[in-house]
Amino acid sequence: MSDKKSYYITTPIYYVNDVPHIGHAYTTLACDVLARFKRLDGYDVMFLTGTDEHGQKVEKSAEKAGVAPLEFCDRVSARFQDLAQAMNFSNDQFIRTTEERHKISAQHLWNRIKENGFIYEDNYAGWYSVRDEAFYGEDELTEGEGGSKLAPTGAPVEWVEEPSYFFKLSAFQDKLLEVYENHPDFVLPKSRLNEVKSFVAGGLQDLSISRTTFNWGVPVPDADGHIMYVWIDALTNYLTAVDYPNENSEKFQKFWPANVHMVGKDILRFHAVYWPAFLLAADLPLPDRIFAHGWWTNEGQKISKSLGNVIDPFELIDTYTLDSVRFFLLREVPFGNDGDFSRTSFVNRCNSDLSNGFGNFAQRSLSMIFKNCDGKIPTPGALSAEDKALLTGIEDVLPQVRELMDKQAFNKAFDAIWSQVAAADVYISAQEPWKLRKTDPARMETVLYVCAEAVRMLAILMQPIMPESIDKLLGQMNIDNRGFDQLTDAHRIKPGADLPKPEGVFPRFEHATDEA
Repeated sequence: MSDKKSYYITTPIYYVNDVPHIGHAYTTLACDVLARFKRLDGYDVMFLTGTDEHGQKVEKSAEKAGVAPLEFCDRVSARFQDLAQAMNFSNDQFIRTTEERHKISAQHLWNRIKENGFIYEDNYAGWYSVRDEAFYGEDELTEGEGGSKLAPTGAPVEWVEEPSYFFKLSAFQDKLLEVYENHPDFVLPKSRLNEVKSFVAGGLQDLSISRTTFNWGVPVPDADGHIMYVWIDALTNYLTAVDYPNENSEKFQKFWPANVHMVGKDILRFHAVYWPAFLLAADLPLPDRIFAHGWWTNEGQKISKSLGNVIDPFELIDTYTLDSVRFFLLREVPFGNDGDFSRTSFVNRCNSDLSNGFGNFAQRSLSMIFKNCDGKIPTPGALSAEDKALLTGIEDVLPQVRELMDKQAFNKAFDAIWSQVAAADVYISAQEPWKLRKTDPARMETVLYVCAEAVRMLAILMQPIMPESIDKLLGQMNIDNRGFDQLTDAHRIKPGADLPKPEGVFPRFEHATDEA
């Protein structure tokens, strides 16, 4: 087994009743950036994503499409895999709940919970939302048109009566409250933890965890006609991917419990209440954190198919380039808050931070070296206080960024890096190497060396968010070693190294004009 520190991060597995949209891209992007960051920081990383393919909603969607459920799942799951490729996600596994290994894992977890006395058989009668795949109490419902009843999400509900197996969720109320109390970062952001605590403190009802009115799901062991409730099946994927039920496997030993389950705020209850209760019932360790991020609106409007304003990530990439999309989504809005997607904001942010900001600094610095130093990294003289301050500032930002990434405060982490981009801009403007070329060539070479080193270090820090663009930039500089361990004065850029004519890596965008 590797002696490297381990890090296990998961996306929710995405439900295959529809094609991927910007929300799916956003969640997986956050995980991808964190996974890349941890790898560069010396960790052995497991990054998991995939698709949730069982349940009544999938069965109905397949029926509507006129195909068998598995064929429908194959088709839609492929689109999520296409998105992972298009967004350059670095996931180590893509799991599908229709895989045989997952069925074995889910049934084993069920048996273990049952053996521990937390599953019993009874009849279920209550309100169920097919769209949410969730049960709701009478007190949670609102009234819709014509006296119909709606879930808190606005989804329609129907009255369901059927034989069912139940999970003794009520037995875990105090234990869950204890978890939240003893581990205040178990759910982030803090506002979400308060929601969860309030829900659990209000009293937990036992949970119906099997269905008999349809059959597209994992069969309940030794119970003909029963299939598992989609959430106990779906959540188990996090265990399946690390070889459960083989708890002695190297993968399980190394990566369980997970460090972060990243989810949208709409599925927080399943992850922060049901999932830890299932794990406690099975005597399995709990994950370190569940992070629930916010939702995107589109130009101030709620995103919905009926409004026709669903944001297609594939179209965004075609219009604006991949790394610009990646950058904007995590830079623009505090992670955990809701955010508004505006094309004006997109163009302004990318032009300001990338094209006019870091891109401009890198292009100016490397072009001056190419023109004035025979296409080679210059040899510096003694460094001045200003030279040292710039380089030390960039070195010192890594611990800050590390701490912010560990809190999933992505935009603050990028703020910290861009504060050093601003410092580099101030430095080159103050030092004026274009004037030094005539007045003090030796000092010019020192300044340009410091600028090249600043570009190298800043680029290494930016790799997780813009891997393709930064790969091109570091490739132009012939930098092969790109881990965060290279961000010290012991690994400075080598004087005399060849520097070919640099090319810009960040495009500048124009604002779209309204057609007449």
